[in-house]
Amino acid sequence: MSIEINNESTIEVDESALVRLATFALDQLHVHPDAELAIMLVDEAAMEQLHVQWMDEPGPTDVLSFPMDELRPGTEESPTPAGLLGDVVLCPQVAEGQAVTAGHSTLEELQLLTAHGILHLLGFDHAEPDEEKEMFGLQKEILTGFHDEERRRPKK
Repeated sequence: MSIEINNESTIEVDESALVRLATFALDQLHVHPDAELAIMLVDEAAMEQLHVQWMDEPGPTDVLSFPMDELRPGTEESPTPAGLLGDVVLCPQVAEGQAVTAGHSTLEELQLLTAHGILHLLGFDHAEPDEEKEMFGLQKEILTGFHDEERRRPKK
């Protein structure tokens, strides 16, 4: 799995934890090990610019996804072909505020947003109630499985 992470924000983030989560999510979704994913962290001004440009919505948002090869989840028998999955853009400042409201850490919020963004890259959406149920259910499964795996990781 080729996962590139680039933090252009002023917030320090545990990038390795985001890469571990992305790797876990892509493995769970049977995405080819040669697929490529980029994760960018940007400040509010840059996110607002992207949000206006691509979604025609004012203000910064928490996560945007930019799919490239329109890959879809695979199965154990038939993984997704190799290709460019796309870019997930996160805004740590927005995530910080949402984390306070949700009662968890900024890192946990960024992990949730990373999983959410990856699902969007793989064609999931939440515009309709049945789509929302499927996407958010899968997002919860990924995060629960990841956090279980993280608890088993040897501590340094």
